[in-house]
Amino acid sequence: MKKFFKDLWKNKAWLLMVLPGTIWLLVFSYLPMFGTVIAFKDFKISPGGFIQSLINSEWVGFKNFEFLFNSGDAFRITRNTVMYNLVFIILGLVFAVTIAILISEISNKKLGKIYQTSMLFPHFLSWVIVSYFVFSFLSADKGMVNSVLGMFGVEPVNWYSEPGYWPFILVFMNAWKGVGYGSIVYLAAIAGIDRTYYEAARIDGATKWQQIKNITIPLLVPLMIVLTIMAIGGIFRSDFGLFYQVPRNSAVLYPVTDVIDTYIYKGLMTMGNIGMSTAAGLYQSVVGFILIMTTNFIVKKIDPEYGLF
Repeated sequence: MKKFFKDLWKNKAWLLMVLPGTIWLLVFSYLPMFGTVIAFKDFKISPGGFIQSLINSEWVGFKNFEFLFNSGDAFRITRNTVMYNLVFIILGLVFAVTIAILISEISNKKLGKIYQTSMLFPHFLSWVIVSYFVFSFLSADKGMVNSVLGMFGVEPVNWYSEPGYWPFILVFMNAWKGVGYGSIVYLAAIAGIDRTYYEAARIDGATKWQQIKNITIPLLVPLMIVLTIMAIGGIFRSDFGLFYQVPRNSAVLYPVTDVIDTYIYKGLMTMGNIGMSTAAGLYQSVVGFILIMTTNFIVKKIDPEYGLF
């Protein structure tokens, strides 16, 4: 015990640095886990407050889960969530690595910073603001896209009533907003690669593409695997703003835009069904945990050095 406190005092500066993040994690990630019991109760709000309501609510076991899966919505929201995230992960990885390599190869560093900043800027825009930009392009009456189509004699499209277009629109918007931010980590990794590798390759007559293929990409693979494992862990979680704000919560588009996060929100706001919404959130978290553990296990079987833990 004496050694423990001695180590604490010795590392007090580092511990103080991580203290705010630790408190945030405990308050917003671990403390709310006690609320998952609501998934197994018919939660009713009573005058005594949340704790009293939780105690007084009837225990219903797995009935909230049965209601979720028997409603017919579970397959749709699970399919949409998983398929969109799979596409986001694959395209996000390809685009982020490609952009990072391209920027790192720009000889004019000031120009490279300008390109990097311009691609990073969309990440800081709220989805609410982005949704208005999208609406200005896709509005049925005065949208820019329909105006251009009209110039070529093409009939205007009511984009917010045509589900078939939205998988492509959502994938494009996600890539546009996230590729700049996703490339930062890979840019930092490329900057940390020993330049003597490239010098030796140039002496051997390697072209720029051969240097990228045989040096840059192989050295980025461990980082790519770790980030992909972490992304797979969140495959059952979706960007709420993307799927709710950008399609403007159009009911006609629910078959292709409804995901678990938007379903939970609508369950709370329209039906007031707290128990079912909590069950959906718990289902989301448990499956995500299983996926990240399974993916990490498979990766470690292939190569132990590439495992997340």
